[in-house]
Amino acid sequence: MSVNEQTAVNEPSDASRAARKKVKHGIIDCDVHPIPKSMDQIRQYLPKFWKERFRGGGRGLFYGNPSHGMRQDSLPPDGGPAGSDPGFMRKQLLEANNIKTAILIPRENSCQFPDLDYGNAIASAYNEWIADTWIGPDDNHDGIFKSSIVINHSDPASAAKEIDRWAGHKHFIQVTTDSGARFLMGHRNFHPIFEACSRHHLPLALHPGLDGIGINILPSPGNPSHYIEWHTCMSLSFQAHLVSLLTEGTFERFPDLRIVLVEGSSTWLVPLMWRLDMEYKALRHEIPWVKKMPSEYLRDHVRITSQPLERPNNDEDFMDMLRMMDAEHLLMFSSDYPHWDFDNPKSAFPKLPEKLYNRIFFENAEEFYGL
Repeated sequence: MSVNEQTAVNEPSDASRAARKKVKHGIIDCDVHPIPKSMDQIRQYLPKFWKERFRGGGRGLFYGNPSHGMRQDSLPPDGGPAGSDPGFMRKQLLEANNIKTAILIPRENSCQFPDLDYGNAIASAYNEWIADTWIGPDDNHDGIFKSSIVINHSDPASAAKEIDRWAGHKHFIQVTTDSGARFLMGHRNFHPIFEACSRHHLPLALHPGLDGIGINILPSPGNPSHYIEWHTCMSLSFQAHLVSLLTEGTFERFPDLRIVLVEGSSTWLVPLMWRLDMEYKALRHEIPWVKKMPSEYLRDHVRITSQPLERPNNDEDFMDMLRMMDAEHLLMFSSDYPHWDFDNPKSAFPKLPEKLYNRIFFENAEEFYGL
């Protein structure tokens, strides 16, 4: 058989090409929350000194959803809170929506405590719990669950040690921490965390939850009175952190650092970057370590997830916004399962061009995480 004949035999037919096109590529969901069945699951990993003290925690006392924080149809049939059963999550979220990879972001709430050792112990316990259960051999035989190393950013040196501890685990693919903080994220206080993330080639994901809780500072001049205020303004801290990272020269100092902004909405990015670039043109002499327009750092260093997705009444306006924010390269799909404002991958977006759909729903995450 000639080389040409052999090539012709190996090439797929038109029919097989068409069949291949019909196969829907699996989605990568960049924000899925695993929930402990009870606090006893976490307590078993805490040193004896902390076991009796641990009660969980978070913002519920101040800014909890007044109705319910979880999807009411996501309670596992065998009991436990929403998001606590890997098997049920596989059926309800992954299989029902053709999701090939779920990136888990535990909500350990470790960054709120004045006692830094206590916060460190909680973060460590959550990482051990995730490693033994959700991404362990029993619940993750196919590797469909990837997870985040949670850290207490209030103690950056210890946070860096926690990153070093887990960075070699093949199913931990990023580091995550709260947007609620005492310093803006570009502050040199966080350099040990950036060094550890860069050393292990792990993105750092910021997630809202503890803004204004415990020792953390709100990005607003005062305290919101209601959950609706707090939840609407979640994006304010993301905007402040991003401007800080860009103007402090973080990505010049740490050229391998990658940042993911999770669950802080996304369309604010457009006017914010317009304004920051405008300010930079006039004030760049103040920050000579920033070598190029702030918006030019985004494609190499920053990704933003889609949920909660602001959806105007006019889909054409929405498509214009996606174009202006460079969603083709910066936006990654997230559902926020099992929270009440879950974004269904089948209906959250209007009908997208195939190329843009592929970029948002799996290609951007594949490239950024190396999946």
